[in-house]
Amino acid sequence: MNNLKPVLIAAILTFALVGCESKQENQREQAVEKKADKLEQKADVTREQGEATADRIEKQDPGMDTHTTDRTADAAREAAEKRADQMEEQAARLREQK
Repeated sequence: MNNLKPVLIAAILTFALVGCESKQENQREQAVEKKADKLEQKADVTREQGEATADRIEKQDPGMDTHTTDRTADAAREAAEKRADQMEEQAARLREQK
């Protein structure tokens, strides 16, 4: 029994050390998280800009060809949405790397 105690203590210490992350690892994870957050913020801005562009297109419509104006505005929204989705997917991939 006296020999078992040091072995158990050594095993516990080994697991405790393996479970700890280094400062460098924490810094790397924080940097990745910050980059992903920035990408998501850019995605939000892209969506807002796309919506603003579409609104401007609709407001400039002289009323002669409303259908074309609506399609152009919708295309602007869809393009912005697609770019924003790509940014969010990239942010998700970054987070998965942690």
